[in-house]
Amino acid sequence: MLIKVRYLILKTLLICCFFGSSQTNELQENYQINDSIENYLDSSFLLIDKSELTEAFSNIQKAKIQSSNNQSKNYHAKTNVVLAKFYRELGDLKQAEKHIVEAIEAQIQSKDESTLTTSLIIYGSIALQLRDYKTSEKVLKEAFILNQKNTNKAVEKRIQIYQALLSLSKNQPELALTQFDKLTSDISNITEDYFKAILYLNKAKAHTQLDQIEDAKKANIEALSLSAERGYARIQSESYALYSNIYEKEKDHQTSLNYLKKHLDSKNALLDNNKKIIAQETRTKLNFDKNYVLIEELTEENIQQQKSLQVGRLATILAIALITILSLLTLSLYKNNNLRARANELLQNKNTELIIAKENVERASEAKVQFLSTITHELRTPLYAVTGLTHLLLEESPTPNQKEHLNSLKFSGEYLLSLINNILDLNKLEANKVEIENTSFNLKKRINDVLIALGKSAKDRNNELHYEFASSIPTKLKGDPLKISQILINLIGNSIKFTQKGDIWIRVHPINITETKALLNFEIEDNGVGISEKKQQSIFENFTQGSVQINRKFGGTGLGLSIVKNLLSLMNSEIKLESELGKGSKFSFDLTFDIIEDKNANYMEEAKKIDYSILADKRVLVVEDNKINQLITRKILEKNKIVCDVADNGNIAINKAKELPFDLILMDIHMPGISGIEATVKIREFDQNIPILALTAVTLNDNLDEFYDNGFNDIIPKPFKTEEFFTKLHKAFVNKKTTS
Repeated sequence: MLIKVRYLILKTLLICCFFGSSQTNELQENYQINDSIENYLDSSFLLIDKSELTEAFSNIQKAKIQSSNNQSKNYHAKTNVVLAKFYRELGDLKQAEKHIVEAIEAQIQSKDESTLTTSLIIYGSIALQLRDYKTSEKVLKEAFILNQKNTNKAVEKRIQIYQALLSLSKNQPELALTQFDKLTSDISNITEDYFKAILYLNKAKAHTQLDQIEDAKKANIEALSLSAERGYARIQSESYALYSNIYEKEKDHQTSLNYLKKHLDSKNALLDNNKKIIAQETRTKLNFDKNYVLIEELTEENIQQQKSLQVGRLATILAIALITILSLLTLSLYKNNNLRARANELLQNKNTELIIAKENVERASEAKVQFLSTITHELRTPLYAVTGLTHLLLEESPTPNQKEHLNSLKFSGEYLLSLINNILDLNKLEANKVEIENTSFNLKKRINDVLIALGKSAKDRNNELHYEFASSIPTKLKGDPLKISQILINLIGNSIKFTQKGDIWIRVHPINITETKALLNFEIEDNGVGISEKKQQSIFENFTQGSVQINRKFGGTGLGLSIVKNLLSLMNSEIKLESELGKGSKFSFDLTFDIIEDKNANYMEEAKKIDYSILADKRVLVVEDNKINQLITRKILEKNKIVCDVADNGNIAINKAKELPFDLILMDIHMPGISGIEATVKIREFDQNIPILALTAVTLNDNLDEFYDNGFNDIIPKPFKTEEFFTKLHKAFVNKKTTS
């Protein structure tokens, strides 16, 4: 119904336009319009800022007719500038771009530099909304250079506002905020309140992206105050929407909902101006071809001959049109009000449902966190036994064949620990809170270890692994070897799983190598089952596999590629996939490494410098409830001539610490009876000097203050690397000797 009503309105307006065009001069005389083209266009500029598009369109039409009659290129260009701004406000960015380009071309030909700067600024804002950032940056730079000739401070500030908006649109809130702060510190040079309102609104958006809520509120108050005072309806609507987002972040759902409703009401008010009808009408009226210009250029003699006939016809048509428009608009408004009321009611209900659903999700998330926290200890404890026994076996002179298997087992244990951490903290990974280590390592050896660990799986499926590693790649690189191993194990393991009696190629080639940096390309290609084009769009999502049949046939959790994608994102890279069903798949990604040795926290190097004579005959109390872990830790210590005693729980540990002299205590956290933290607090009541190290399988949070505040000197997470273990023990003994 609404579509038909709008069609009739448009049709009526077109009839009026057709019969009225030849009477332009007479209408101007009858209504005594003495304003110049300049006044019409300047008035339109201000009206567009206030979203009063109907009146702005009327002025543009008058200016268009006068500029056509005058055949002035300058006025044609200036009219196109206003039209570009008009279409930008309507949201028809392609039409806006077309008119501003025409205006710029005309101004360049006529060397009209005074208005060319304004046109370039408007073109920059249109390109920004089209997400054509390259064009936006280019034309704004040209506007800045051109303005330096005239040194107009107000225009310069206008350009800088859009340059800051460009930074914000490119997801660079820190840079944008720096630019906004510089502008607000010199706010007196921004003479137009419209641009002040835009400045404060987008400064508030930048603060919101950086979670600086109070600063965001302060800036948004300024934007809302200015827009409400000056009648900038669109900016006022965006301010309401931003407030809704801010209070949603503060979990003040009711206030957020109230501002969202204000935003929708103001947006509906803008829509009530029949923007779509104006847009269609504008295209019809303002885009006449050359025949329209020829009609307007009829001689005054021919126009006078037709005046008497057309005046009567025009009066009749206008009367009919006015009655029709009023009737149809009344019906349209009645229907719109009913639809808006129903839409608001539906929106209220949906928002209530959304709040309830959000609360349910938060409760489920808390339950998941609690579950993961509980299960972490249970997973790490047996893994400690695996890595500890592997270390002991490696030190008992195994045969070369056994040593290779044990090294693979050790590598797999380290990888399994990393995998457990990432699976248990998947929500942390997706929130980009996982930290990337930066240590020196041998990339070629690391990939060799991965291939050895996966060699049996490949052999079982009759697959052949082909390894290509460019000789020009430096031996020592700096990065996160465990994360790289995890990425490669997931990708190569995937290829092995989905390939039978085939070939798998692992290629590492340099893209660019300098003295300090190496940009490398990694490729994992197979000739297995491949992935359909449809599934390639979702294969990197959590718990996603190619199909139900693939899941049943090959197994797996569907987490591997999701973890790969997230890890590469943290390392400023992305995974690329080329695949064809039945012909195989190729995964590739690029990584940048430093070509320098890591001198910090390199436990392998520090372990080589340990004076093991300091450890001899030291008395260490191991507080551990798991018998296997007791055995492993004891053997590791006694191999280095350390005298070891064991306590099965915290109470026994407290009694032994009172009765016997120990040089150091290794304290587990989760034990029957009192916890390791409670036991440490009680020991500190009578012994402040003995080093106590937390030897624990719990997941360490970002904040470790709880451990240190309760008396621990250091933390060793289980399962540990032997080098790290002895480095921290050595450090504790040296520190005790120094303080004593």
